[in-house]
Amino acid sequence: MHGVKISGIGRAVPELELSNDDIAKFIDTSDEWIASRTGIKSRHISTGETTTDLAAKAAQNALEDSGLNAHDIDLVIVATVTPDYTMPSTACSVAQRLGIKNATCFDMAAACSGFIYASEVAVSFIKQGNYENALIIGADVLSKGLDWEDRNTCVLFADGAGAVIYQRTNENKIVKILTASDGEGSDLITLPALSEPNRFNANQNTQKYVYMNGREVYKFATTAVPQNIQDVLVDTGYTPSDIDLFILHQANARIMDSVAKKLDVDNQKFFKNLQNYGNTSAATIPIALVDARAQLKKGDKLIFSGFGAGLTWGSMLVIWD
Repeated sequence: MHGVKISGIGRAVPELELSNDDIAKFIDTSDEWIASRTGIKSRHISTGETTTDLAAKAAQNALEDSGLNAHDIDLVIVATVTPDYTMPSTACSVAQRLGIKNATCFDMAAACSGFIYASEVAVSFIKQGNYENALIIGADVLSKGLDWEDRNTCVLFADGAGAVIYQRTNENKIVKILTASDGEGSDLITLPALSEPNRFNANQNTQKYVYMNGREVYKFATTAVPQNIQDVLVDTGYTPSDIDLFILHQANARIMDSVAKKLDVDNQKFFKNLQNYGNTSAATIPIALVDARAQLKKGDKLIFSGFGAGLTWGSMLVIWD
């Protein structure tokens, strides 16, 4: 069984930055209302940048960081719920942009858990010997699926992409990954697919925007995530107190504080950058990893943990190299 390590990381966000005060100009809300409930202060919103644009830019940054070339990549997975096309996959479009040839390319849809799910697939493939260098991208342009008159959702979600390159190595640095899902909660966060009436089907889906039952999602996240983190540490020899930094899906500061409390860990160990980006779905963890890099040391033990629609969740234990 081969080992795996992270060899490169990168991120990309749209140029437009929208503050809470900017949103308060067109909807009944305020900076205080948003920040006190979520921890979000601003976010980046696409004015034309596509999911492929952001994914390709983040991927290019990760490639440059790794020192690898496009021809070294033999697996590309894009975790997204906002692809530019149903077909081709965003992964194939990114490969075309970057000049990646003959790689296996496909998308995954696990919402805000997408980066963890895609990482599990990539790491498993590399450990089995099928691939050497996997480019994993979390990318979403959720702004195109938002009702900008619904303050319960439009203040939360935003656009961005983050990329990680996993590389085969002799000394394994991806210690363990554990994912799960519960379809009983599939109606708690939804984003409908486009549908149009045609000759044989006169019905049209009238729901067009992101819907979220915030209260139930909060209850789910603050219960499932700390348990999942405990579970991923089983048989590793580590406890939550041994972890140097927790990088969770950046959905809500209160959720992260609650998880820290349940794990009996200082919440200063929980990295937060959602104040600058909002909830970028599958992109939040790799974007946060890029922003956290300056404080990481070789050998640091990291937990990545994602949770979201599906319901889906998952965590992974990484040794920073």
